[in-house]
Amino acid sequence: MLFNSFEFAAFYIGVYVLYVAAARSVRVQNLLLLGGSYFFYGCWDWRFLGLIWLSTGLDYIFGLALDRRRAFAGHDGAYRYSPAVRRGLVAASVVGNLGILGVFKYYDFFATQAADLMGAIGLPIEPRLLRVALPVGISFYTFQTLSYTIDVYRGELRACRSMVNFATFVAFFPQLVAGPIVRARDFLPQLAAPRRTTAAQFGEGGYLILWGLFKKVVIAGHLAPLADGVFTAEAGGYSGGQVLVAVYAFAVQIYCDFSGYSDIARGCAKLMGFELVLNFNLPYFARNPSDFWRRWHISLSTWLRDYLYVPLGGNRKGPRRTLINLALTMLLGGLWHGAAWTFVLWGAYQGGLLIVHRLTMPALARWTRFESAAVRRIWNVVAIAVFFQLVCLGWLIFRAESPGQIVSLLAALADGITLSGSGVRTLAFYAAPLVVVQIVQYLRGDLDVLLRMPTWVRGAAYAAMIYGLVLFGEGFDQPFIYFQF
Repeated sequence: MLFNSFEFAAFYIGVYVLYVAAARSVRVQNLLLLGGSYFFYGCWDWRFLGLIWLSTGLDYIFGLALDRRRAFAGHDGAYRYSPAVRRGLVAASVVGNLGILGVFKYYDFFATQAADLMGAIGLPIEPRLLRVALPVGISFYTFQTLSYTIDVYRGELRACRSMVNFATFVAFFPQLVAGPIVRARDFLPQLAAPRRTTAAQFGEGGYLILWGLFKKVVIAGHLAPLADGVFTAEAGGYSGGQVLVAVYAFAVQIYCDFSGYSDIARGCAKLMGFELVLNFNLPYFARNPSDFWRRWHISLSTWLRDYLYVPLGGNRKGPRRTLINLALTMLLGGLWHGAAWTFVLWGAYQGGLLIVHRLTMPALARWTRFESAAVRRIWNVVAIAVFFQLVCLGWLIFRAESPGQIVSLLAALADGITLSGSGVRTLAFYAAPLVVVQIVQYLRGDLDVLLRMPTWVRGAAYAAMIYGLVLFGEGFDQPFIYFQF
């Protein structure tokens, strides 16, 4: 299995000390990062290192071939291979990467569904299932390598000549298993350049690691039992109030768990002189579904936009085609999370929200245009509050064990809601630090507002987080939710 938090800290400190000692040589640093990243991933299951090597080798070769250019008079800068051959190369990259992902992540699911369908029409079959563990992080590094070959094919990026640099880009351990999804155009130049960690990066990195750990261990770790108590219970074994508390608890849990990992990954990278993309920007302050996907899992939503929605036609082929493209993009985005009908339904739900928003957006824009600034501020607060409920309804679908449980949970909510008991107090206690911090961040328009506060305020906040980790830190060994994707 992957390291727990203490083991990862020891591993990271060891790599970091060697990394700093090798500061005079970028190549030595990159070799150290590559070896450390493979060791890190191999601690989960060394056999799946072969998949990373396969994806890395294929896309390194495809990238070089796609970028191969003529160099004789009159043709300088022109591609050596014809457009048809280049289309074949990028298609091979897409098929190869998605084929590996499909076999390990989706084969058993679709084989089982096909067997159920055949049985329903009176033709029972026994499918051959692989029954292999899902390689951790496969969805993340597959999308990274895909974006690289597609960008090279589009002429937006030159191929990486250094195998070490390219392999380090694919396997960079801080974000390897749960993102954010890094683009080659952003990360490869950082690998090629000399790196010196600035004082600002050191301070920001330490803050991100501490805040990410606090969100994961203290908040998400203590709200997980509230959610699990309902979502793993037998059908009908919960009241409407319990379901509502569980859904809100899961909404806070999944945000703190996933954004906490992204913060830790970004913080670790900063300490080594790298900048990773921001992956979360106050998503529960979104006013509509479009705004939400500009704030939640930003690296995935922008990937889906650039490599799926836009190639499908985006909004360039008329209103009806735009709605179809939105629905398809979100359906596939839901399926990216896992091979289960609940993820498909969640993707369909998110696509439906985007379609409704697209259809009603012109009328809302006309209405708000003529209202006063005060009315618009009130409208923003109402929109945030209402849309948060819609997001939480989506989390109910996402977290449910089966479509049948979704129906059961919704029926419990429809029967009536009475809030009482320790669950409400637990939710309020552990969610309070997040709510306070994010309200300040939202009002100040600054995610790093704490770094710009007086020294005594920063010191008190850091001390409170460290104390919280010590006092409530029994959840250090809990795996991150997005490791399963």
